[in-house]
Amino acid sequence: MALDRDIQGKMSYKRDPEQEKAAQEWVEAVTGEKFPSNDYEDALHNGIILCKLMNKLKPGSVPKIHSQGPSIKLRENIGLFQEAARAFGVNPSELFQAVDCFDKQNIQQVTQCIFALNRVAQKNNLKVPKLNYQTKLPVYD
Repeated sequence: MALDRDIQGKMSYKRDPEQEKAAQEWVEAVTGEKFPSNDYEDALHNGIILCKLMNKLKPGSVPKIHSQGPSIKLRENIGLFQEAARAFGVNPSELFQAVDCFDKQNIQQVTQCIFALNRVAQKNNLKVPKLNYQTKLPVYD
């Protein structure tokens, strides 16, 4: 249990609330929908928003989005999103594992994948907003 807490602590340390806010704003701008929850990871965890995002970037790329049902059905959304993102041109190393999103084990990796989607969309000259985020470099005295 202590090891699990240490790992969770390190993973949450890598999270950047400003980066997550920028990712959320971009997803909302592209999909035209607000996140259903104020909690970033709760809103993403079942993959529905991510599937809707993919269908805006490449219509029909996720043929069926499960909006309700048992966990196994909702978890399928993540796999459908991953297949569509890979086909869209996201490098497999920038994708995330289903547990990263569904079980909220590494939301930072999900955020990185959203940034990768933005880069591919911009590279392909899609008419979607550009994700607006400036990396803040550490200041050393």
